[in-house]
Amino acid sequence: MPFDQKLTLEDMMKPMAMEAIYMPVGGLEKEITSTDINRPALQLVGFFDYFDEARIQVLGMVEHTYLEKMSREERYSVLDRLFSFRFPALVITRNMECFPELLEIAEKYKVPVLRSSMHTAQFVSGAIFLLNDRLGPQLTMHGVLVEVYGEGILLTGESGVGKSETAIELVKRGHRLIADDAVVVKRVTSTTLKGTAPSNIQYFIELRGIGIINARKIFGIGAVKEEAMIDMEIHLENWDQNKIYDRLGMDTNYTNILDVDVPTLTIPVRPGRNLAIIIEVAAMNNRQKRLGYNAADEINKLIMGMAEED
Repeated sequence: MPFDQKLTLEDMMKPMAMEAIYMPVGGLEKEITSTDINRPALQLVGFFDYFDEARIQVLGMVEHTYLEKMSREERYSVLDRLFSFRFPALVITRNMECFPELLEIAEKYKVPVLRSSMHTAQFVSGAIFLLNDRLGPQLTMHGVLVEVYGEGILLTGESGVGKSETAIELVKRGHRLIADDAVVVKRVTSTTLKGTAPSNIQYFIELRGIGIINARKIFGIGAVKEEAMIDMEIHLENWDQNKIYDRLGMDTNYTNILDVDVPTLTIPVRPGRNLAIIIEVAAMNNRQKRLGYNAADEINKLIMGMAEED
C-alpha cells in the first residue's frame, strides 16, 4: 500500500462494501481528509455548533427512524441545512431506503450518497480503522523491524552495530522480516503503531561484506511480512564498560514515537553475545508483561518476603 497519505472516496468504497446511490461528476475523486466519522443526530435537531464538515456523515437506524417520523416538508428542511455544509459524503447503513427528499437535496448540493449493508457500529468502526490506517501520522525511522513470536520488534542503533545481521539470524530461526534500514512507522490508533518497509526496498536487506540480498527469494515467502504492529523497541549499542546496564528489569523504559509510548530495552553488543536468542527472550518477556506477569516483580516480592521473615 502506498504511503502518500491520500484517500479518495473511490478508495473507500470497495473495502467498506459501499454502493453509490448518487454520485456527482468527480465525486469518486473527492479527497477524504478527516480520520473521524460523524452520525448527525444532533444536527438533525438543529445543533450545528462544532460541526466538522470534513467528516463523512453516517445515517444509521436511529437517524433514519427519526427522519421517517417527520413530514416531507420538515424532513426536507432538516436535510437541506445539513447538506448545505457540503461534507464529503453521506452513507446510509443497513441497506435502508433513501428518502426521495434526501436524494433531491444531495443532487442540489452535489454531495455523494452511498449505501452499505453493514450495521452502523460495524461500519463506523471499520471506516475509522481504514481512515487512520491511510491518513494517520507517520514517519520514517532508521532501523530494522522484525516479528518475533508475534511481537513486532523495532531494532535501532548506530550503523554497523549489527541490526541487519541479527535480523538475518532471527529469520533463520523462523521469525519474519518486515523492514531493513528504513521503517515507515504509522500511528493507527492512539496507542498502537504499525511499521512497514518503503515499497522500493521491501524484502531487501544489506549485509556488510556480502551486499544486498532479497530475503524473500533466499528464505521463502514465510520469512517476510508486509507489515507488523510495533510492540517494543530494542536499542543495540556497543558495550560500554563504564556504563551500568539494567540487570533486574524492575522499571520499564519507554520511547515516545508519534505520541505513543513504546516499551524500550537497551542491549549492549559485544563479541560472544547471541543477540538473536536475547531478542527472542525479550519478545516473550514483553508479551508476558502485557498479559500481567512480571518476573522482576515476582522475585522482588520473594526477596522482600524472605527479608520480613528474618
